[in-house]
Amino acid sequence: MKSTYAGAKPFVTKDGSEIRELMHPAVHGNRAQSLAEATVPPGCETLLHRHRVTEELYHVTAGAGVLTLGGESIRCASRRERRTGSGTPARSRCGSCARARPLTRTTTPSSSDVRPQPEIH
Repeated sequence: MKSTYAGAKPFVTKDGSEIRELMHPAVHGNRAQSLAEATVPPGCETLLHRHRVTEELYHVTAGAGVLTLGGESIRCASRRERRTGSGTPARSRCGSCARARPLTRTTTPSSSDVRPQPEIH
């Protein structure tokens, strides 16, 4: 089954980012993968959260910012990739004047798997 960007309606998820599910098992028939675009507005960040079972691959398509994975903060910009393993606390912060748009691929649908994390200092 195919999907179009315009046909994927955005929604705000538990971590505070705007998500556009481009391919989702419940809609498109893929079995154990999800493909989504997250949008983080300039100067904003998502809540620190973790996924109990999913692994995520990030590819930043626009903007720049900082991706926090566990206790490590990593600068990210367009055309950069990062991976986060299951159980790893993560947060995305947009540090550019343009919206940061990471494209994420998860091993299983992540919407029911997100767990907010208390702040880690």
